[in-house]
Amino acid sequence: MARRPPDVRQEVGGRSPAHDVTESETVASTTAVADVRWQASPCPALVLGADGTVRAVNDAAGTLFPAARTGATVSDGLPGWLTDGHAGVVGGRSDEARGWVADRSIVGRPVLTEDDSVTWWFDDDTDVRSAREGLRVEQDRAAFLSHASAALLGALNLTRCMEVAAELASDRLADGALVITPASRGRYETVVCRHGEAPQRTVLRIDPDEVPGLAEALRGFPPVPSRWIDPALAPDWLTPDGFGEVGSIVVTPLPGHGVPAGALVLLGRAASGPFTEDEESTAREFAARTGLAMSSARMFAQQASITETLMRDLLPPRLTHVGGVEYAGGYRASADHERVGGDFYDLHPADDDASGAETLAVLGDVCGKGLDAAVLTGRIRSVVQALRPLARDHKHMLGLLNDALLSSDHTRFVTLVLASVSRHGPDVRLRLTCAGHPPPLVVRTDGRVEEAATLGTVVGALPTIETTTAEMTLAPGETCLLFTDGITEARGGPLGNDQFGEERLQAALAECAGMPAEAVVERVQMLAAQWVGQSDRDHDDMAVLAITAPRGQHLTAVGGHGRGRFTA
Repeated sequence: MARRPPDVRQEVGGRSPAHDVTESETVASTTAVADVRWQASPCPALVLGADGTVRAVNDAAGTLFPAARTGATVSDGLPGWLTDGHAGVVGGRSDEARGWVADRSIVGRPVLTEDDSVTWWFDDDTDVRSAREGLRVEQDRAAFLSHASAALLGALNLTRCMEVAAELASDRLADGALVITPASRGRYETVVCRHGEAPQRTVLRIDPDEVPGLAEALRGFPPVPSRWIDPALAPDWLTPDGFGEVGSIVVTPLPGHGVPAGALVLLGRAASGPFTEDEESTAREFAARTGLAMSSARMFAQQASITETLMRDLLPPRLTHVGGVEYAGGYRASADHERVGGDFYDLHPADDDASGAETLAVLGDVCGKGLDAAVLTGRIRSVVQALRPLARDHKHMLGLLNDALLSSDHTRFVTLVLASVSRHGPDVRLRLTCAGHPPPLVVRTDGRVEEAATLGTVVGALPTIETTTAEMTLAPGETCLLFTDGITEARGGPLGNDQFGEERLQAALAECAGMPAEAVVERVQMLAAQWVGQSDRDHDDMAVLAITAPRGQHLTAVGGHGRGRFTA
């Protein structure tokens, strides 16, 4: 049987184990220990009654709030934010108090007790608040720069880009802003904007050395600190009208793609104080985005100008009366967003105005679509124009063109139809030669439609070509239509996959008997577009050229001998 351990009691307060400790003595001892810990706590704390009377203050709270002492009220020298916070807690309207003591941010958290008093524990959250404020500022900065990038890149016009930059800078970064491009013939394009106003564009003849760092910024050198620039020495042209006294200036380069895009000048009023380092840093970030956007806008404008210049020779010409004959043409690229493609037509008037002199009309179709086909189209048109003196012999002319294409590095071929046109009294005589191309159609005044008896092989595919030439005569009101297979092979219609076909084309031409050349072209184009419009299928390029013998006497004074080829 196990032995029972002896009954041992620990001595408390110097009494023998036989003496029991009373409950009141234990509570008193615990309270004393709590009071010591309360006073020595590193966390400031004080107890306020519901009426705002200070009941207890620990040492840390006494250091934080020197006016806090037992028996005083919360309004006796304590911060107003604590007074308001205590009233809110007692009234059930708030659950904390927050404010400043000297340069420190303090937050007080209340604990309600059973006797309606409030124990306030205080924390120093200066560092947390500073971090949050820094994060907020950085988020605002990032949001501004993101918005600026989107706005700047959306302005592909250089002047508009400068206006956007000046307006954004004056609204967010400064009281006023100038965006200046490098000099061109001694002139500086400038956009100036004052806060809250619309940007203004101007051209200045200035000496950039009048502003420290501006000449260097325009050449792409790093910016100079704003403290190096004396605003009192700012020239008049730098300050917008009605701006007032300038207090500080920031000059920042606008970097571009390989070359400087210009400079950004920020102006601050005297009452606004100097620019801070953070503001100058944001200005440099903004300037980097502005410079790239301006450089992109300038490059886009240059490319658009080059494209427009090159496009002029690729676009179909405008046609009119030449040598007493009506001409009209129409073209539609395979894609709605494209302007050029593989189909083309041209008109080369005779060198003299003598009766019987022949004008050469050409319509062709290069294998393929889009820009690649358009480039070869431009070369073929140039070769045909150079061979124009040989147009009396169509086969020889086409043979030379065939040799030229075979000797090039192109693997594409082309189909052509040549029409030598001359006026003989009221009639118009035609010599028509096809090279792998659909034969032209002639619509007579009575509505009959005839197909020209001409055939031939494609150009640029075989060492030699074979062709036959047909001669036809147009009476007044009759029309010869040259067209590419993009018209007849266009798929669409009610079922969505039927070809327009030559039968429909001939039926449409029969309805055009006696119409002017422009009306015939417009009618054919409209029907083909309607046919394709009912289908989602892709279609080929479409080109038509109408040659019409005019009714009655032709008025040579109105474009009678003008050139048939015009720049678009």
